[in-house]
Amino acid sequence: MKQYIDEAEKYLMHTYNRYQVVLDRGEGMYLYDINGKRYLDFTAGIAVFALGYNNEQYNDALKKQVDTLLHTSNLFYSIPSLEASKKLLKASGMDRVFFTNSGAEAVEGAIKLARKYYYMKIGKVGGEIISMEKSFHGRTMGALSITGTKKYREPFEPLIGGVRFAEFNNLDSVKININDNTCAVIIEPVQGEGGIYPATKEFINGVRKLCDDKGILLIFDEIQCGMGRTGSMFSYQGYDVKPDIITCAKALGCGVPVGAFLATQDVASAFEPGDHGTTYGGNPFTAAAVSKVLDLYESENIIDNVNKMGQYLSLRLDELKKRYSIITEHRGKGLMQGLEFSIPVSGIITKALEKGLILISAGPHVIRFVPPLILEEKHIDEMIEILSQCMDA
Repeated sequence: MKQYIDEAEKYLMHTYNRYQVVLDRGEGMYLYDINGKRYLDFTAGIAVFALGYNNEQYNDALKKQVDTLLHTSNLFYSIPSLEASKKLLKASGMDRVFFTNSGAEAVEGAIKLARKYYYMKIGKVGGEIISMEKSFHGRTMGALSITGTKKYREPFEPLIGGVRFAEFNNLDSVKININDNTCAVIIEPVQGEGGIYPATKEFINGVRKLCDDKGILLIFDEIQCGMGRTGSMFSYQGYDVKPDIITCAKALGCGVPVGAFLATQDVASAFEPGDHGTTYGGNPFTAAAVSKVLDLYESENIIDNVNKMGQYLSLRLDELKKRYSIITEHRGKGLMQGLEFSIPVSGIITKALEKGLILISAGPHVIRFVPPLILEEKHIDEMIEILSQCMDA
């Protein structure tokens, strides 16, 4: 394993502090390294592998598409992209979709659509966007510009202008940042990288009303918290509001790199041929993955399982918090939860990996729990047992 790692470090750009493990295969809730060691996975490839590893029906759908047609470009239509579009729009309640290659690209498209809508509506350029402090929207230049953490932005400035940052869950902070040029407000209904902070119902509903009153678009970034992770297909559906634009990715393809931004008919009509494009986005292969994922969510009752297991995970994490004084807070929704510690969590995560449990952080003091959505109580119990051993040590 060390030989593979040392060789990889000669060739890969050092943009990640990778775990010192070479993974080889997966099965259900478990991953295996090249030496055959088994790991219980509570990260799902950072909230991606919602259906678990080596799902036979998912694999068969991709194999079939590989033997049929992989790519055509968006100069042509394809049946998989049609099927994926219909299913995704039905699940989201939106009207139009544009498929991308990643979450960051979905955010880029949402920014462009919001500014184009403002240009068409107001007749001038310069639409400004209000984002939230501690938010994370991606690493590309536009997505980075609206990411509310300075350490991510500053080395790459100047970024795109016309961006203001408001305090998350503070409606008054949003109000004071609005001006005549504001075209959109973008919110993660549950902040992921920022530390697992769910938006309050009062905040989400207040921002929706504010946007309606001011003629401003509301964008929800559902890249991590969407696709069933918080107990509804999209997090916004748990707040009884509807956004104008949604971004999604991660579990949308369950391992195949695909994202999307979706919009209402009125907003989507701002785009004309030539305004936006992608060579690979929504090609037959990735669209077949999206289509099958949405089928399996329904047939496997994934949302019901999230709600059931989310309650059990919350109960067990609460027990852990009561037991260990170094845990200062527990927060989250569904199967997107976090424990905040009074100490850095890197040592705990390293010890857990040694004991066969994969965890990730959300900042230096928060352990993030975003497991595959197929987990059972026994997996939660196993995770709690290993994590307890690590903290005892």
